[in-house]
Amino acid sequence: MSDRLSVLKTYKLYVGGKFPRSESGRVYEVTDAKGKWLANAPLSSRKDARDAVVAARKAFGGWSGATAYNRGQILYRIAEMLEGRRDQYVAEVADAEGLSKSKAAAQVDAAIDRWVWYAGWTDKIAQVIGGGNPVAGPFFNLSSPEPTGVVAVLAPQESSFLGLVSVVAPVIATGNTTVVVASEKSPLPALSLGEVLATSDLPGGVVNILSGRTAEIATPLAAHQDVNAIDLAGADETLAKELEIAAADNLKRVLRPQPVDDAGWSATPGTDRMTAFLETKTVWHPTGSLGASGSSY
Repeated sequence: MSDRLSVLKTYKLYVGGKFPRSESGRVYEVTDAKGKWLANAPLSSRKDARDAVVAARKAFGGWSGATAYNRGQILYRIAEMLEGRRDQYVAEVADAEGLSKSKAAAQVDAAIDRWVWYAGWTDKIAQVIGGGNPVAGPFFNLSSPEPTGVVAVLAPQESSFLGLVSVVAPVIATGNTTVVVASEKSPLPALSLGEVLATSDLPGGVVNILSGRTAEIATPLAAHQDVNAIDLAGADETLAKELEIAAADNLKRVLRPQPVDDAGWSATPGTDRMTAFLETKTVWHPTGSLGASGSSY
């Protein structure tokens, strides 16, 4: 028998590359699928949400200005770090979702693979959705995607880790920064993700993770004038409608909750969540003429 005291983990928010407690000092109990206490999670306030937006905006210039190749390297590094902490995440997902160890391991493995998948897309998405446009005139006409800006993300409520990765990775892969509202019922895998992000070369503020009551945090984010888009994956129909109305005030892009098929979040994601938060910039440039023949280059 060990006479050591149990060292319980203290979960904190992840904002601006740091680990603050909620400014309100509030916490709430997180339990497993059987109602057993797991931990106290920070209960974020409106002030925490505003602080997270400030951090995300501050980080946007550097992250969006980084090369796509560099962003891919950093996303791959996140996958490496997740792989090294695989056992921890398997235990957290099993507790959070009431899964067996083998099923939880499958969810974690799929989440790590998804990070790698999005890491590979960072320097390819522009070639898929951008390019030269045929125009009637002596011009080059080129369209290229650019990140929207600060994106608020409501993580899926039931899929505490794979669903979380599936909505966060595409947002940052394309150069946006984000404020993530973790699953209200199962926030611990999301809060642990902050510990990985902090040690994986990702600049502070690119991803900010809040836990607490989804509606309480999401409402100020939807109405915030410095949030450019919002993903409502973790909102029910009633909340989604309210947030969509609030988001209209500054013409935010809104991605409404999408139906999840029988494969759940394990299904191949495609490019939709990357293109949802990209703007298209089109540039015209005169080609000039070469000689009397009127030929151009």
